[in-house]
Amino acid sequence: MHYPKYLRVPEPPFQSPEDLAAAPAQAAGQGLSHLFRALRHRNFRLFVAGQSVSLIGTFMQTVAQSWLVYRLTHSEWLLGATWFCAQIPIFVLGPLGGLASDRYSRHRVVIATQALSMLQALALAALTLTGVVQVWHVMLLAVGLGVVNAFDMPGRQSLLIQMTGKEDLLNAISLNSAMFNSARIVGPAVAGVLVAAIGEGRCFLLNGLSFLAVIGSLLAMRLPPFVPQAQNSPWRHLVEGFRYAHRTPMLRRLLMLVAATAVGSMPVVVLAPVFANDIFHVGPQGLGFLMGGMGAGAVVGTLVLAKRTRTAGLGRVVFLGAVTLGCGLLAFAYSHSFWLTLLAAAPLIGFSVMRQNAAANTLIQVVIPDEYRGRIMSLYVIMAVGLSPFASLASGALAARIGVRWTVALGASIALAAAAVFKLQGRGKELEPA
Repeated sequence: MHYPKYLRVPEPPFQSPEDLAAAPAQAAGQGLSHLFRALRHRNFRLFVAGQSVSLIGTFMQTVAQSWLVYRLTHSEWLLGATWFCAQIPIFVLGPLGGLASDRYSRHRVVIATQALSMLQALALAALTLTGVVQVWHVMLLAVGLGVVNAFDMPGRQSLLIQMTGKEDLLNAISLNSAMFNSARIVGPAVAGVLVAAIGEGRCFLLNGLSFLAVIGSLLAMRLPPFVPQAQNSPWRHLVEGFRYAHRTPMLRRLLMLVAATAVGSMPVVVLAPVFANDIFHVGPQGLGFLMGGMGAGAVVGTLVLAKRTRTAGLGRVVFLGAVTLGCGLLAFAYSHSFWLTLLAAAPLIGFSVMRQNAAANTLIQVVIPDEYRGRIMSLYVIMAVGLSPFASLASGALAARIGVRWTVALGASIALAAAAVFKLQGRGKELEPA
């Protein structure tokens, strides 16, 4: 097929096993001394400081919002519908977010999105604290936050390499994931206590105030000034990014597996309030602990990954992540013990998902040229997060018909089947650097 000249892009560079193996983080030495090597960069230190506060508030709001919807409706379907509202804009608008990250200052884009996220949290707090909140309010504000995240996520992912450089990118992505999941432990655990003690509204208020930390850290960064370059029209620029991803087999395989595991893991996240309330009978505190258990496993997995200084073997990490995710979901689905689920199944799920995502993110960012980074990372965000609304809506609908246990077990089957296809298609060669 022949394309017009303006749609032609350079052939993606061939990446042999030797090429991938030669893309290590170039820090000297081995082991624990390099676990935090990306923190030697001032901008990344600021980023970590701000995000570590803000992300705790974000996860507090996530748990409090789920509990609010379930308290108001006792509907599994509406739980799924709320997740759908929060994430469908990422699927629809994600490519525009990636385009913005390639055409404008990523730093300014992220500052703007964080400010808008703060306003969303404060609006939800005001509605809840005044006692007028209804489910449609929550859904409408969830859509608004989803629109913001469609621009925020590609921007933040693309900004990481500007903070650290390629030599420390694997460590930065892993530490960022560890920080994300540390907040995933603390935020839900705190939210479980606070929801029971002071209500959902104050959790939303605390989240809104927490954004001041990350906005302050972003404003304090010292980054090279953004220099706009002559570019094609936005439409042509967008098409070039899609064509590059389509013509790179490694990207296709990674993105498809990330999508499948995101869809497979969504039922356990959406239906966690039902497990906590109706199956394990542990209330909002138990829900917070379950979400925190997933976060604990993810922190362990990403910190172990952060010690690596080479990309060799990351393909195997991605594959095994899908396999262990399927096993963890099956254990969660059929467990009759809250403590067994908390101490084994939930951590295994978190360990698998975030370790796989960090490895896939690194492999993708190592091989793509910087001029495509925003658009390719928007595709990664769409696969990792943007497909979730369809999975969340289906999770609620399926749970209402076949039960929550069978729905989570179906997610496990999707993850295991995707792992098998991934392995068979590539035969483990191009993603297994020597």
